[in-house]
Amino acid sequence: MAKRSLYQRLRTNPQVRTGLFCFGVLLMIAAPLLGPLPGPGFIILFPAGLMLSLQNSEWAKRVYVRFKRRHPRYAGWTDRLMRRSSAARRREREAQEAIDGETPEKRPNGN
Repeated sequence: MAKRSLYQRLRTNPQVRTGLFCFGVLLMIAAPLLGPLPGPGFIILFPAGLMLSLQNSEWAKRVYVRFKRRHPRYAGWTDRLMRRSSAARRREREAQEAIDGETPEKRPNGN
């Protein structure tokens, strides 16, 4: 069995998880404030804060999933900014389906 990293061990502590969640929210709040300044502040701070929040809060995950369902265009943008592997797999699958000429309705099992 692989040894867990220090970060993974610390995340088992509820106080550390709460602190990381709060730090992530703080980064997301600071991102628009630093956006007008020269440099890529917003593009770095907002996804970092979002990732910390999503990793450490079940509530944040539920809100994010609800947002993704309501606004798929913006959800794709945030997934790309966070470099989520699920988004990359979804884009690859959609590209392959477009090449094959196959839509979800045309598949025999509907998946």
